[in-house]
Amino acid sequence: MKIVNARLRQKSQLHSLEITDGVFSQITPQSAALPCPADAIDAAGTLLCAPFVEPHIHLDAALTAGEPNWNQSGTLFEGIERWGERKPMLNEADIRRRVLDTIELLVQNGVQHIRTHADTSDPSLVGLKTLCTLRDELKDKIELQVVAFPQDGLLSFPKGLRLMEEALEFGADVVGGIPHFEYTRELGVESMQTVIKLAQKYDRLVDVHCDEIDDPHSRFLEVLAYEALRHELGPRVTASHTTAMHSYDNAYCSKLFRLLKNAGINFISCPTESIHLQGRFDSYPKRRGLTRVKELNEAGINVCFAEDSIIDPWYSLGNGKLLRSLDFGLHICQMMGYRDFATALDLITDNSARTLNIQAHYGIEIGKPGSFILLDGEDDYSVLRKQGDVLLSVRQGNIIMQRTPARVISNTYLSA
Repeated sequence: MKIVNARLRQKSQLHSLEITDGVFSQITPQSAALPCPADAIDAAGTLLCAPFVEPHIHLDAALTAGEPNWNQSGTLFEGIERWGERKPMLNEADIRRRVLDTIELLVQNGVQHIRTHADTSDPSLVGLKTLCTLRDELKDKIELQVVAFPQDGLLSFPKGLRLMEEALEFGADVVGGIPHFEYTRELGVESMQTVIKLAQKYDRLVDVHCDEIDDPHSRFLEVLAYEALRHELGPRVTASHTTAMHSYDNAYCSKLFRLLKNAGINFISCPTESIHLQGRFDSYPKRRGLTRVKELNEAGINVCFAEDSIIDPWYSLGNGKLLRSLDFGLHICQMMGYRDFATALDLITDNSARTLNIQAHYGIEIGKPGSFILLDGEDDYSVLRKQGDVLLSVRQGNIIMQRTPARVISNTYLSA
């Protein structure tokens, strides 16, 4: 496969690229636009970048909003209740249908790598087992990581720890946790220590729903970060949500950031979901309820954006468009300077790849898999501003999605 007249991120010149046997074999600057050979793809000056990465989503719950009841309060905890009502209805065929439909939606919007959480508080583990099976079936089309996620608590839910180990033995890629939902602080602390021990025992990554609450006293992040530091697992550990950080005072955060920096853990923020779920107990002033994305980023701590949900009991919207999540996130986190815009796509590409620990086979470099997307824009800023379509998605030299840009023809003229 050959591509000509492509723009690359942070590069001023147009480039030509070649993919041989599924990997990038040539990346060459052009001095000017070139005529497109018959056997090549003409990028026509659009932005070629690494595929989007969805680092945090719940595929087992996708497309279930309103089944059997809607989350009327919009709270996290009612979402958990509504999901508890839906779980008895789960079966392999139901999950497979919804997961495939949701993955197709993500692929249409440039995603080629997904980390999904699967609820291990279901004694049948049907969601996790179905997702692991689909992961293996779809490996040539999309990369899927499955998190064993104890939605109702690792230690507070009956046989929660046994179910977690069963999930890891079945083949889950990542150990999950939810310390703020355990019955007591002591159980929350113990759960974080247990998660790290399990990651070591089974040689797995870690991704914890951590402090997803407005309570400024919910401080399990420091426990997770310390355990990651103590066991030298930092880059393999992720703290998702950490929305309580929005309520921490600056003196405590100053101390906390020193630990986070030394630990080297990753962070995932889910802007649309958190702005919807958090601050529900506030009148006014009302918290935004997102973690300190801007401050983490400026401190050199890896942080990325995710959707979290697509039409499920926690979030009734969602459309698979990470550019929408990026747009929301930059607004909510007040990251609206040009320097933020110029590198905005990092938050849904490179930073997410680092979180998933896939940097070795991700990126636009000679010798790496020939996977990329073409975006309607010339650089990060114009792509963000336009919220344009993903025009093409190529995985290891094979086209998996192609879209013809929409054209608008108007007969209306503005008068002077």
